[in-house]
Amino acid sequence: MNPLPHFKKIRIPPLLIAPALIALATFTAVPARATPSCGLTSTNLLSPVPAGYFASGLLNLMCRSNLPDWLLHTRVRGDSDLYVTKHTFPVGAHTGWHTHPGPSLITVVAGELTVYESDSPNCTPTVYHTGESFTDVGCGDVHLVRNEGTVQAMDVAVQIVPAGAPRRIDADQPASCPVISCP
Repeated sequence: MNPLPHFKKIRIPPLLIAPALIALATFTAVPARATPSCGLTSTNLLSPVPAGYFASGLLNLMCRSNLPDWLLHTRVRGDSDLYVTKHTFPVGAHTGWHTHPGPSLITVVAGELTVYESDSPNCTPTVYHTGESFTDVGCGDVHLVRNEGTVQAMDVAVQIVPAGAPRRIDADQPASCPVISCP
């Protein structure tokens, strides 16, 4: 004797399965997709591209200045590529959500740029004006840079990335940040 209860087989007509699958697909949450840049122009300032190559150990630097309270300490394991780029942002242009595989040093050389960091509380933006600089550690730090000013903006970025790696990695729209569309 079979100890499991007996269940009656139910036959579902194929015509009922298709609408059920369509309804399931319609109401299932879909993750946000990567966001492309909008209106941004990138120019490599040094040739060849990448502009420099540093073998493992060449970026292991330590410098204590004769000026008070200044110390540089950098240690990179693995080969690295160096890029120097200029980014031109017409009003409303943005980078799309992205990260980099290594750090970037960025200086705003014209206009102002608004930076959204996905991990900041409520995705609160920071505005940088001509002559101001900021850093991007990369390594999964997802962000978007946008010209929310009234004139064209530009920055210059120096990036150090693992040799052979792409400079930019597209990222999905963070749930905690506003959707920033292309004008």
